[in-house]
Amino acid sequence: MSEAVGDGMQSMNDSVNVVVGVPIYRAGAYILDKFLANQKEIQKNYLFSELVFATNEPDFVKELEGALSLWALKGKVLCYETIKPEDARSRFWNIACGREAIRQYTLSKTKAKYLLFLDADMTFDPNIIEIMEREIQGCDVVYSGYHTRLGPGIILEGGGCCMLTAAAMKDVRFRCLEFKNGVALTEDTLFELDLMRSHKRIKKGFFLAISHYINEGRAKTIGPRPVGLYWRITRSVFVRYARVRASIVFKHDVGGWLYGVIQKLLASVRVIWHSCSRVTSRCGGQGGRGL
Repeated sequence: MSEAVGDGMQSMNDSVNVVVGVPIYRAGAYILDKFLANQKEIQKNYLFSELVFATNEPDFVKELEGALSLWALKGKVLCYETIKPEDARSRFWNIACGREAIRQYTLSKTKAKYLLFLDADMTFDPNIIEIMEREIQGCDVVYSGYHTRLGPGIILEGGGCCMLTAAAMKDVRFRCLEFKNGVALTEDTLFELDLMRSHKRIKKGFFLAISHYINEGRAKTIGPRPVGLYWRITRSVFVRYARVRASIVFKHDVGGWLYGVIQKLLASVRVIWHSCSRVTSRCGGQGGRGL
């Protein structure tokens, strides 16, 4: 799916226990300095880690290598080729190939026990590696949830904060699926499907603070918290598998459609609740004045 090239990739890296993999493109690197400052803190707290960028923009490679050097970060920049069908239009192919390039690099050029995928438009608890290592014990993959960049949603199984073991890396590849009607299923969705098919143990939760930046100055932050009943049901293995399979059968993002319907229903309920609360408050005030 992808080809990875970069400096210093010829020998096996024995000093890396965790690879932090970040697919990146120039237009999406609008908080690059914030992200690298955060990565500096993360590497300070966990010395046996390596930051690996993957981009399909050859003219962006030198800039990223310069940024790694400027921040004195241990890292690599991979330049990969996006391989997709001739009639494919979705940008998901770029991300899928980027994740796959990082997966291949981690398996072939390091002896890392874990691969931690992060997104470049987020910042994280500086102890993220220690937290995610603790949570993945007894599992193959662990996700920590975060706010969507746009809109009111929350993502609990996205590649923006996902750690997987070396065993899971060997068994599951990153890929994309685009139908002739233009609907595409993301690499994250198919990755989760393949994990379930191969009976991997998946853990999801809100384990750490994550800030997702809308633009350079504004972010939506979520912190550690319990997973409520709604999330436990809708994100269960059975429900997620059924949703993804239905999406493939009907060639439509059934999960996204259902999520949109649920969000609209919840918004309507909130409006009705607030309206009733205001009416009750006014009635209570009038009653009090009449006494």
